[in-house]
Amino acid sequence: MVTAIVVDDDSDTVEIFSSLLEESNIKVVGKGYNGKEAIELYEKYTPEVVFVDIMMPDGNGFHAIRNIQKINDQAKIIAVTADVTSSTVEKLDDLEITGIVYKPLDMDKILQLVNN
Repeated sequence: MVTAIVVDDDSDTVEIFSSLLEESNIKVVGKGYNGKEAIELYEKYTPEVVFVDIMMPDGNGFHAIRNIQKINDQAKIIAVTADVTSSTVEKLDDLEITGIVYKPLDMDKILQLVNN
């Protein structure tokens, strides 16, 4: 079973998304609510996949992604965001992450990225 962490500043989003992942046989080993927690959870659990929101307090998603990539440059990271501006997309492209999922969540796309 694939392991994952889910990080978003909205607790309802974290809970709903985690439930959807679990229903798809993806084990959520950690849940966080800011960029700092994303890094701590990655170090603690070393999950196979990281789902991280971009706009968060206390270390945004960009900060978390860069730091996780310093720990493991092969980390499978999927950004989850409602921000579709070209500047955000370009920044994410520059980070060379696994993929981007836009809110509202599309589970088919998410599973495709996880299984890629």
